[in-house]
Amino acid sequence: MTTINPKSERHPCFNKDAKGSYGRVHLPVAPRCNIQCNFCNRRYDCVNESRPGVTSAVLAPAQAARYMDRVLEKEPRISVVGIAGPGDPMANQEETLETIRRLHEKHPDLLFCLSSNGLALEEKLDELAAAGVSHITVTVNAVDPAIGEKIYGWVRDGKVVYRGREGAELLLSRQLSAIKKAKALGMIVKINTILIPGVNDAHVEDIAITMKELGVDILNVLPIKPVAGTPFGDLEEPSGELLRTVRAAVEKHLPLMRHCRRCRADAVGLLDNDRSGEFSSCLKECSSMEIPRYEARTHVAVASHEGLLVNQHLGEAPALQIWTEKDGGFEMIEERATPDIGGGPKRWEALAAQLKDCRALLCAALGRTPREVLEKSGVTVVEMSGFIEQGLEAIYKGGDLSKLMNKKPSACGRACGGSGEGC
Repeated sequence: MTTINPKSERHPCFNKDAKGSYGRVHLPVAPRCNIQCNFCNRRYDCVNESRPGVTSAVLAPAQAARYMDRVLEKEPRISVVGIAGPGDPMANQEETLETIRRLHEKHPDLLFCLSSNGLALEEKLDELAAAGVSHITVTVNAVDPAIGEKIYGWVRDGKVVYRGREGAELLLSRQLSAIKKAKALGMIVKINTILIPGVNDAHVEDIAITMKELGVDILNVLPIKPVAGTPFGDLEEPSGELLRTVRAAVEKHLPLMRHCRRCRADAVGLLDNDRSGEFSSCLKECSSMEIPRYEARTHVAVASHEGLLVNQHLGEAPALQIWTEKDGGFEMIEERATPDIGGGPKRWEALAAQLKDCRALLCAALGRTPREVLEKSGVTVVEMSGFIEQGLEAIYKGGDLSKLMNKKPSACGRACGGSGEGC
């Protein structure tokens, strides 16, 4: 008998006994993908098709928060918030993290999970764990690059595209590292493997053996559903006998998920009673909502040495405190590491991307370049000294910021340890 981890008691995908009582919602905030699988055709707005990669609309993080409120009103049995596409969540890191942070802050009782191909997962696992993610699914279709190169058309890492064996090797190495780290962080990890006759059907048990060595919790074998217009579109689905044989081999090594419903990227409801069609119009309505700037940016970033005063130069801050308004007061919810020193404007562009959920930045001083980049991205920059709470009060309550601002602009190289050549 399989022992269910207490973290999974309310997760219907990781605990079969929960699927009749607890539901899930998939928030389609991740349209881009960083690999091309030979069986995949991501097609939006297809309400009659139930498979990964399909959604009726794509949401921005603030729109997802609105949509989530409506879903919970109509379906209070939702216990899990998942992000599974329609592309890959980690090819849309900013949108994914912002969505999870928003919802975890508002609904801390919900479970949070995501499904990824693993290529860019490891680099964000610490942030995902801090944001509340407890369950991860990684799709692993091969642990031998010779087989993997038959499954993936290309793999894109940043701006570089890899094909063939090189792409398969890169993807596999990233997947193994991500799974190892996720388990080290205490996450529950499920593996999805697509069973492709003539390609990896004799290899799935090897996947299970490797995943067991990494401490994976459960494995899910999904028969390929050939999609027209893809390289594998003319393949036949695995026979029932082949599927049973492969699953029996996997079950010698790991617990097996047998109740998967191949959920859409906008799935909502119980596993056996998906209501994505019913919620389609609501999803589309939320996807077209205009979100006021300050409602879309709910937090304030602060550069502080000790967490009491705004007293740190932005260029020297290894991390920024993220504050939010709560119950009539203010609360620090996390610390976010700033991009590494160097790189010129690219460093500040990266920081601006990290602060997409922040309406303002409070710091003791900063250079002209970071100010220009941050303000262009929509972050109000306040160069001030004094108590953090004073700055937050002015930002959230509409106070007079001029009374807090430093009277003399900082001279480059004097207010920080820089060279004087500009940030």
